[in-house]
Amino acid sequence: MSPNGSDRSSRRPVRRKLLQALAAGAVLATATGCTSKDFPRLGMPTPATEEAPRILSLWQGSWAAALAVGVLVWGLILWAVMFHRRTRTKIDVPVQTRYNMPLEALYTVVPIIIVSVLFYFTARDENALLKTSKKPDHVVNVVGYQWSWGFNYMENVDGNPASPKATPKEVSSIPNKMLDTVPKGAEGVYDTGTPGERNPQNGNPGPTLWLPKGESVEFILTSRDVIHSFWVVPFLMKMDVIPGHANRFEVTPNREGTFKGKCAELCGVDHSRMLFNVKVVSPERYQQHLKDLAKKGQTGYIPAGIAQTDPAKNAETKTQ
Repeated sequence: MSPNGSDRSSRRPVRRKLLQALAAGAVLATATGCTSKDFPRLGMPTPATEEAPRILSLWQGSWAAALAVGVLVWGLILWAVMFHRRTRTKIDVPVQTRYNMPLEALYTVVPIIIVSVLFYFTARDENALLKTSKKPDHVVNVVGYQWSWGFNYMENVDGNPASPKATPKEVSSIPNKMLDTVPKGAEGVYDTGTPGERNPQNGNPGPTLWLPKGESVEFILTSRDVIHSFWVVPFLMKMDVIPGHANRFEVTPNREGTFKGKCAELCGVDHSRMLFNVKVVSPERYQQHLKDLAKKGQTGYIPAGIAQTDPAKNAETKTQ
């Protein structure tokens, strides 16, 4: 057999395996449960707040950049496998290239540019997402504890701006700069849950946090024991809940419904049971829920976090 014939015959198994691999990849890509509407979100749920599309856009851009780099790398690998493999008729060692300065500069500069672009968009979006209003429509203190969640609705439910006269001791661990956003006379109502609690509408485990649609809500995150993480899945936003350190962020829900939430930080043996629900309703229904909690006697606040000295509590002067 001629050398050319031998070379063609040696390529056939490689091409056959390549076609099989491509076919398997196509089956995997088309056999998932995603629909054409789900595909552009690349695994993310449908956004449920005004801020969430910014996170989704950053996610999509990161995937697009990763896909472009992946296609280039996979293409170079396949090109080398197909056209520079050793055959039975070519047994010589190929030319060895060393110290190619243009090539080395290329694969040093290009990754730096990619990382710099990703860093810019990440920092830009992070700054926008962490901005909070001086006077949000609502303030909710989310309290994490082993193994569930409590919610202090910091609202003036009775309509009396003169009560309470002083900051309740239960929320005194929250820094003063964060309490400045709380409305005057916010005596508050609360709700607290256990891992075995269920949402009566859908049966999902955990307590239910109520929020009004179309109105800004600032979350003040505090912990009574270890580090947790507050994650409402369709909000596309999560933040650590740290003992001795209050975090906060603000969202405006724009879609009614009941959504799942969970702790996203390994916090101990029953971490997997730290689930909760978020129910977004009309502003009128939200106000009625606050009144219902007051009628149940759930007025005031549950303890927000661990006690701190005043200098430690107000040590951070930077505000969002």
